[in-house]
Amino acid sequence: MKANDIIFINPPYERIASGYEFVKHITNNSPSLGLLHLAAEVRQHGYNPSIIESDIFNLSVEQVAASVIRQQPQYVGITLFTVGVHAAAAIAKRIKLDLPDTVVIVGGPHISSMGNETMQRFEQFDVAVDGEGEKVLVDLLEALKAGKDLYQVPGIIYRDKCFVRKTPGKPNNKVLDELPFPAWDLLPDFPHAYKPAVYDFPRGPVATISASRGCPFLCRFCDTSTFGARVRHYSPEVVFRMMQHLHEKYGVRHIGFVDDLFLASKVRVTELCNLILENGLNVTWSCTARVDTVKPEILKLMKKAGCWEISFGLETGSDDLLRKMDKKAEVKKSEQAVKWTAAAGIRSKGLFMLGYPGEDAHTIQQTKEFIRRIPMTIMNLSKFTPYPGSPIYRELYGTNIRDDHWEKMNGMNFVWAPQGMSVKKLDRHYQEILKAFYKRPQIGLYYLKLTLQYPNHFLRLLRFALGFLHAKFISFISGRGGLLVKEQQPHLDKLN
Repeated sequence: MKANDIIFINPPYERIASGYEFVKHITNNSPSLGLLHLAAEVRQHGYNPSIIESDIFNLSVEQVAASVIRQQPQYVGITLFTVGVHAAAAIAKRIKLDLPDTVVIVGGPHISSMGNETMQRFEQFDVAVDGEGEKVLVDLLEALKAGKDLYQVPGIIYRDKCFVRKTPGKPNNKVLDELPFPAWDLLPDFPHAYKPAVYDFPRGPVATISASRGCPFLCRFCDTSTFGARVRHYSPEVVFRMMQHLHEKYGVRHIGFVDDLFLASKVRVTELCNLILENGLNVTWSCTARVDTVKPEILKLMKKAGCWEISFGLETGSDDLLRKMDKKAEVKKSEQAVKWTAAAGIRSKGLFMLGYPGEDAHTIQQTKEFIRRIPMTIMNLSKFTPYPGSPIYRELYGTNIRDDHWEKMNGMNFVWAPQGMSVKKLDRHYQEILKAFYKRPQIGLYYLKLTLQYPNHFLRLLRFALGFLHAKFISFISGRGGLLVKEQQPHLDKLN
């Protein structure tokens, strides 16, 4: 057993719905920023961390476990998203068989929302960190090393003989500037092996930064249990130094800001843009925003400072559904924000959701019409998924959910359907919306120009197209008539 060694694992999980495997050629392969932050923090306190990105390098459960067993670390830390819980449990079980003294620590969004239930179900997990992990993990490791009572460590869930105990408190990092830069140096072949989704950036290499944590808006489909509703952010000076570091040391040419709400503070964004311009930092970047946080003045400055794309959570073309989501937005305002963004020369990426409670043929038609109206050249359509920790999850299921749904909760599977809808019907609409958008001549022309300007995307797109044609062929010869998704039995709408 190698004392002070800790291996962080992002476990393999199903990112793509069965039948849509070809999508992997164009999807996001960015590393886990949370693990990079954790690794950097524990390294400052004398530990020797390493990181395994299972999905990016197509590693199976068996391969990940075998790698850990060969290295014999004292600690293993696994990040848990709901979709990856079962794979993580399988890895932990295999590790504990060969290395019973290795402490398996889990954390992440699934623990923040369903920590007690998860620890009770999976005895191969020794300790869980509830919420933000940097400070708590260091305290936990020090307590384990000293043989102290773990009840003294706030914000954890641990095993005490046959009992699962939760300690009071859920500490978070109030001053993000105190944290070290993410440990990008621990990633093999960084940044070249870690590409975002195709056409989500102009030219690489690409890296991601989270300039803030938390979101004050409580949309009913969102799980905010990890970072909470209070927005905390790095100072613009520190964010700029991160960008400069990535550009100068790793040759990064595009930054993806993955904050829940990058534009939570126009003052902070203005200061960052001015720093970029004053220092002549030659990178492009993308970010997230709500439609009510953008105005022509700030958009003009962002464009000048290198902003290339803004992702808006538009969700739907139905005001009625937006109200049910507690989105605090209106379709008219969404349309205006996208138009302002286009006028500033920044690309808008619309994030939409299909199948939310109350969805029907009328609301789907409203969404189709809305998409046709707005000056948008890229979109992401997810399949409504009630994530643990979100208000809508609790309304639909109470506190429990069927185990066999966890590994399907990736936004690419319909695990639930509104009354009067079926998985088959929803998937038909899903394909129709995407095809109607991307088959428009102006969209095709846009991507042709983008490909000629940035040819690095072409090979990925070609693999995707060949995979799509193959999947369609298999569907027809299998008697599914071109339907790609395999029929499931979703839950019925309990709200209507």
